[in-house]
Amino acid sequence: MASLRQEGARWCTVVFTYGWRVAVPLGVVLVALQIPNPTCVLGQVRADAPRLRRADPLAATTSEIARRNAIASIPFEQLDRAGREKVNAVIQDTTAFRRLPTQVVDCDPHLFLFLVRHPDVAVNIWQVLKLSSLDLRQTDPDRFELVEPSGTRLHAEFLHQSPEIHVIYCEGIYVGPILGRPVHGRAVLVLRSGYVHETNGRQYVTTRLDTFLQVQEGGPDLLTKLLHPVAGRTADHNFLQVVAFAGSLSRTAEMNYRGVQRLAGQLLDVRPELRVRLSELAADIGHNSPRQAAATAETTPVLASHEAAQ
Repeated sequence: MASLRQEGARWCTVVFTYGWRVAVPLGVVLVALQIPNPTCVLGQVRADAPRLRRADPLAATTSEIARRNAIASIPFEQLDRAGREKVNAVIQDTTAFRRLPTQVVDCDPHLFLFLVRHPDVAVNIWQVLKLSSLDLRQTDPDRFELVEPSGTRLHAEFLHQSPEIHVIYCEGIYVGPILGRPVHGRAVLVLRSGYVHETNGRQYVTTRLDTFLQVQEGGPDLLTKLLHPVAGRTADHNFLQVVAFAGSLSRTAEMNYRGVQRLAGQLLDVRPELRVRLSELAADIGHNSPRQAAATAETTPVLASHEAAQ
């Protein structure tokens, strides 16, 4: 519990809860001009020769190739008619697109999916830890509403859910200092995830977020603000912190799952069954963690010797 509180204190000013909190306000902070990717030098280069560079495939990008790839990854055949219409309305008239940097985190996959699909749980955790004044509530199955003190209001819904891909549609109004006036908009988020279970027992989640933003009113000054490189770097940093939060919660459950269970009991703004499920996940992580297995292996010979002596 203490470690979660310590890590959370560093993130009280950043966006969290995966695509949901990253999408607010309306994905405005997700878009930017192409930022130079980290580069590497291939081999020895003469001083008078140009450096040979290649793009980092895990870095953020706003390229047309990435945009087309993101569209191709959307499972349109698994969306209902209304869902397809919502997605098409945004991607066919996109104000800005951004693929955030791919992240890899040491995290229990079941906990990761739980937090993605129940963002109100993560928000309520931050409220209990007094790190956020956000209000995120589930309004219907697969639908949520987020309200910020500034006046920003967002309606979001899952259009598709699978362990590997989530498609989220958002619409609402942004009120804040970035644009200087209220702005209406819509966004489509495509969160892709992969899972690896290493031979040492550690589990890793690789995740990537593609964002399509459509601003419904504006002019050249608005577009300039949306596409400023600072906005892109901020979004990238926030997504990194978002993913790190899940890893922190998972590691806390490994070391002190009863502390996470006590925290779950304090979540009063989510459905009771979600408190129960978080408590169950914490117990599963604590009992099955490599650290727990190592501790059991180390103590077993001692216990056996003690029992034999009795």
